[in-house]
Amino acid sequence: MKVVLLGTAAGGGFPQWNCACRMCAACRAGEVTARTQDCIAVSPTGRGWFLVNASPDIRAQIVSTPEFTPGPGPRDTPLSGVLLTDAELDHTLGLLMLREGGGLRVWAPPAVAHALEHDFGVRGVVARYRQWDWEIAEPGAEFEVVEPGGARLLVTAIPVSGKRPRYAAESTAEGPWVCAYRISDPVTGGALLYAPCLASWPEGFDELVAGVDCVVLDGTFHSAQEMPGATGSAVGGGEQKSMGHIPISGPEGSLEVLRAHRGTRRIYTHLNNTNPVLDKGSAEHAELAAVGVEAPADGTAFEL
Repeated sequence: MKVVLLGTAAGGGFPQWNCACRMCAACRAGEVTARTQDCIAVSPTGRGWFLVNASPDIRAQIVSTPEFTPGPGPRDTPLSGVLLTDAELDHTLGLLMLREGGGLRVWAPPAVAHALEHDFGVRGVVARYRQWDWEIAEPGAEFEVVEPGGARLLVTAIPVSGKRPRYAAESTAEGPWVCAYRISDPVTGGALLYAPCLASWPEGFDELVAGVDCVVLDGTFHSAQEMPGATGSAVGGGEQKSMGHIPISGPEGSLEVLRAHRGTRRIYTHLNNTNPVLDKGSAEHAELAAVGVEAPADGTAFEL
């Protein structure tokens, strides 16, 4: 299985357009590398690719990735489908940017599919341009994604959170609203766990991490009080927690748990613009490196 980290920043990207925090200022000064919004792509062989989420930066991400070069026909593309972990805008707005492409398949958990049809209306908008196949990714049920040549990956949606997007606050859909995906290659046995939004460390998640070769995990905030400290905003730690992202550090942080999983490649993604881990020269980045945990740049590719 081939994997490309197309984008590794949280919603708004890095630097964020309306932010002059220390990290965004350092990025604009060329001291820290910019990042686009979180999205990955997976493929059994490289002949057909499946996006996992569709960020608002998806056009730039596809154009800058050699694996997505169109051809051989004038309208041929290796993009075969999209898997959605949640219904948040920073993971679904890119669907509108893909409207030129026909024949795509989109998989989404039930609540996410409901929101994109009834609360946000993306499905109806896209249908006016191209016909796509929309599939339900039932939590806990394994299904296949198949590239044009017939090679396949096995996928399971794993419920991790009930945090719904703000636009769906009055939605009649029942959760889970956020899922992780376990993706495996039946030929090589390689397995990936992708969880860019994790409100807490769910029961049984340790076993999932131990059972894969690589976990790409929510690293939005380094600390539970990061945003008010970095921006001087009125957002407090409680409100930051309600955004649905477990912090990296602290007794309830994810890094403490990841220390025990040295047999799994551990990668942080969805890094917020305030997160000091973005700076490779920071003590916080060194803390990760000391235990073998990564925060790689956009465009990082690997095989499992």
